[in-house]
Amino acid sequence: MTDPHLPEVIKERRQLINVAYRLLGSLAEAEDVVQETYARWYALAERQRAEVTVPGAWLTTVASRICLDLLGSARARRESYVGEWIPEPLPDRSESSNGGACVDPADRVTLDESIGMAFLVVLDSMTPAERVSFVLHDVFRYSFAEVAAIVGRSPAACRQLAFSARRRIDTSRRPSGTERAEVVRDFKKAWETKDIEALIGLLDPQAIATADGGGLALAFRDPINGGDQIAHAFMEIATYGPAVTLLERTVNGQPGLVAQLDDTIVSVYAFDITHDRISRIWAIRNPEKLRSWTAP
Repeated sequence: MTDPHLPEVIKERRQLINVAYRLLGSLAEAEDVVQETYARWYALAERQRAEVTVPGAWLTTVASRICLDLLGSARARRESYVGEWIPEPLPDRSESSNGGACVDPADRVTLDESIGMAFLVVLDSMTPAERVSFVLHDVFRYSFAEVAAIVGRSPAACRQLAFSARRRIDTSRRPSGTERAEVVRDFKKAWETKDIEALIGLLDPQAIATADGGGLALAFRDPINGGDQIAHAFMEIATYGPAVTLLERTVNGQPGLVAQLDDTIVSVYAFDITHDRISRIWAIRNPEKLRSWTAP
C-alpha cells in the first residue's frame, strides 16, 4: 500500500490531538479518536485517498464527527461516573525531568487560553453541537460552512450555536501569569503551614472547590461552596491526610499545584483566580486522568 499523502497526513497528528482534546476534555479519548481517524483514512482504497484534495481537512472532519458522536454518549456515561467529572489535566512537559523528551500526546497539545481548566469546564456544560461549533469556529477558525458539514446543520444554525456557546464564556479580565503564580504560591504556603486565616484571605467568599476521584481515589463527592468551608476542608486534608509534597506546576497552561506521594503524583490542582482571589479549585485525583503526569 502506498500513500503519496503520508508526510502531510502524519504532520496533522498534532492538529487532530488539539481539536479532539478541546472537544472531549480527555487526552486518553483524544488519542483514541486520532487512532480511529487514521484507521479510517487507511481503510480507504488508494484511489479514494488520491481523490482527497486536502487530507488535513478530511482528517479533521472525520475526527470532529467521531468526537461529536462521543459527546452525544458522554452524558449517559457521566450518569454512572462516581462523583464530579473534571476534564483531564495537562502538564507542561518543559517542567518534567526528561526535558520533554517523551512522545506523550500531551506534548502535542498547544497550551493557550482555550486549554485552561475554567474554559474546558464551561465547554463541558454545552450541548455537543454547541461545543463542536464553537471550538471549530472560534478556536480553530473553521468557517461556518465547514462546521455545518461536520455538525450536519445549516451554516446559519451553526452560527447560532456558536453564538449561544460564546455567551457562556467569561471574558472578564484575569490576573497575569505572574500574579496568578503568586496567589497559588501563597495558597501552597498557607496550606503547608496550616494557616487557615491566610487560606480564607486567599479565597473568594463565593469560591467553589470540586474534586474528581472517579471512585478510584478518595475525594469529596460534592462541590464545596464558600471560602470558609473550602479553607476548613483543606485544613482537614493537611491534618489527617497523607504527608504529601506540594509542588508548583503548570496545569493546562496556568499556575497550579501537584501533590506527590512516594514519587507518584496523586493529585493535580487547577485554579481560577478573579480579582486576586481564588474563585475555583479543581482537584483531580482519579489516577486514570493522571497518566500523563510524571514525578519531577
